[in-house]
This record gives sequence, structure tokens and C-alpha cells, in this order.
Amino acid sequence: MCITAATRGNEIIILTISNTPLIMTTIKRTGIHYAWIVLAVTFTCLFVASTLRSVPGIIMLSLEHEFNWSRETISGAVSVNLLLFGLAGPFLGRLMDLHGTKAITVIMLTLVTLGAGGSIFMQEPWQLYLFWGVIIGAGSGGTSIVMGSTVVNRWFRQRRGLALGILGAAFSSGQLIFTPIIMNLNMQFGWRAVTLFVVLLLGLVVLPLVMLLMANNPGIKGLKPYGDNGSVAPEIRPDPNPMHSAMASPQFWLLAFSFGICGFTTSGLFQTHLITHGIEHGFPEMTMAVSLGVMGATDIAGTVFSGWLCDRFGKRWPLAIYYALRGVSLMLLPYVESTGQLMAFSVVYGLNWLSTVPATSALTADLFGKQNVGVVFGWICFAHQIGAALACYGAGYLHGLFGNYTLAFMTSGLFALVATGLVMNIRE
Repeated sequence: MCITAATRGNEIIILTISNTPLIMTTIKRTGIHYAWIVLAVTFTCLFVASTLRSVPGIIMLSLEHEFNWSRETISGAVSVNLLLFGLAGPFLGRLMDLHGTKAITVIMLTLVTLGAGGSIFMQEPWQLYLFWGVIIGAGSGGTSIVMGSTVVNRWFRQRRGLALGILGAAFSSGQLIFTPIIMNLNMQFGWRAVTLFVVLLLGLVVLPLVMLLMANNPGIKGLKPYGDNGSVAPEIRPDPNPMHSAMASPQFWLLAFSFGICGFTTSGLFQTHLITHGIEHGFPEMTMAVSLGVMGATDIAGTVFSGWLCDRFGKRWPLAIYYALRGVSLMLLPYVESTGQLMAFSVVYGLNWLSTVPATSALTADLFGKQNVGVVFGWICFAHQIGAALACYGAGYLHGLFGNYTLAFMTSGLFALVATGLVMNIRE
């Protein structure tokens, strides 16, 4: 069966071709701006892709037991993944600026699906580095918040902060829904079942949805961006060399260094090492999975609320508060001993996990132009992933030296407090 889609006026036309006569179904979109449909498709893409960030931390012990690979070896592969995830961001962001979001996202989704599928058959450490480190790492850059930021800043004039908050919540809700599921799959059927589950979600759900309904900009649909009262939006071409002026601005470096610390204090550290840290402290595996799920649930509220705050009160002060709160909570983590304390920590930390994203993305668009946000925010996200990769490998290295993660968490907390000072110097 072949499914194609097109638009006509304010309608989506879906043509379904099968062995039966041609059927045309018209779905009315009365009262709904197409920007919200594009946002929903982007949300689904980021929602499912979030599983790729959670899988290594969940299957780490399984890989250790089956292949006798060291913690440092596995952490090294994840570090390569995080680094390439970030490095791909600005180049893919530039391609999205120049050629649109749809084609680049489809190509990258295909790449990560093939990479995850190939990893099911790996037997040697170099294959772990190839599939999870290189292929999935580079391909994931096309299903990141760089993509989300490009979409929102093209499709929205009003409610930008809210839309970015919703996309930030896609990662959190994906974590909330999928972490317990893939943890249970890992415990019951092994890490290969986890990987196959992710492959099926990406290949059979997300990829067709993006191909059918994603659109590069409002002008293609004969529309204005949401909240724009002017004429139909012309396509604004990106600047010839946006990074030249961006890198000459101190504001770029303040955003980049602070967002680098964001990565150092979140994904590289937590999604790779939190579960193993908890298990070593006597918490059951499912308790740690629930802890990440609670973080995801509270982060949904925190990220959407962050977007609302940015729309109404600016971006700098909320951003400073998020980093300060994160720093204090990280320095308290080594002293968490009971399930109640763990869940309380999960709520506090979860409230500001991705709350930094709407503020940082919106500041980037305001300072350097919405037409350039793909490449400029892509490089800022690369700084995020450098921080994440350093934390991922560094925590594994420190664990090898001291047998615990205490120094890693304390160091991350102090860096978060440094980020508080950096963002206070960013111009609105």
C-alpha cells in the first residue's frame, strides 16, 4: 500500500492507493493553524527519538555482563555519540536553514534506524563505537532540539516560548513513557529487544509521519506564521555567513559556555550514569527507572512553564534560577539514601532539566536572527554536547579511580553555579 498526502487551501488531502478503488478522504482543519500540526509532528519525532538518549544507560550493565566490556569502554562509545550528536547539529542546522527541515530529518531518521538495527548484531567494542558512537551519534543530530528550534522560529511569531517549551517537554515525556518500558524489556528479554523496539518505533511510526505531514515553512502552505498579522510569509533566506558575526559577539560565547555547562550537568552525566549510581547504592533497577520517569514527568511541567515564563518575563532571570537550582540539587545527590529522598530529588531536578532549552533557543533567535537559528543554535548545542561528552567519560573515569560518582556529581553542581553567573551577563 502506498500513502501520499497533499494540501489544498485549508485542507489536508490524503490519498490512499491499494487494491481497492482510489479513496480520497478530506480532513478538515477548521480553526487550527497548520503550525500546530507541524509542531505535533516535530513533537512526535523528538518524543520517540528521546529513547536513543536513554538506551545506553539502561543497557550498560547488560553489555558489561554479556561481553565483559569495561565501564570506561562503554562510556567512551557513549561519549563519541554525544560529541557527534552535538557536532552534527550546526551542519544539519545550516542545511535545514538552506534546504528545509523535512528532507534533512528524513535522511537522519533513516540513518539512526539503520544504525540501531545494525547494533543488534554487534560482538566487538569497535562495533559499539561504530553503531552507537558514530552512526547513531551523527544521525541523532537531525532529531534534536536544533530541528525543533528551526521549526518553531519559522512557524511561530507568537507563542514561541510556549512552542519551544512543548518541544522540550517531548524529551521529558518520552523519558517518562519509554524508560520503564525499555527497562522492563531489558530485564525480561535483554538489550537486543530494547534496540529492536526503538528501531520499530523510528522506522514504522516516526519516519512515515514526517514524510507525510512535515512542511518546511508557512509559505509552502500559503500561510503566515502563527500570530503574524501581515501578508503571507515570504521565505527569508539565511545570511551568507551568520557565524562570522555571531562568533564576534560576546553574547554568543556566554550562551555557548552556559549551555555547555547545561550538557555537563544533564544528559552526559545522568542518562549514562544515574541508573548505575543508584544500583550501586542499593536501589532496585525499576526504582531507578521510575526515578527517571518522575524526572521526565516534572520536566514536562517545568519546560512548558519555562516557555510561558520566557514569553512574559524575559529569558535571562529564569535561566539563572534554573542553573542555580540544578547546582544545589546535584551537590545534594550523593547524600540521597532512601527512596523518598530519591523521588524528592527527582522532582526538584526534573523541574529544571530541560527548562534551559526554551530560554536559550529564544535568546539565540532574538540575538542572531530567526533565519539563522539552525546553524547558530546548532553550534551552541554543540557546546552542550561537548559538556555532555566530557561528563559522560569523566564520570566513568572517576568511577574507575574512586569506585563511586560522588566527585563527578559535586563537580557538576559547582559548574552549574558558574553557569548562573554567566547567564546574568547575557543581554536580552
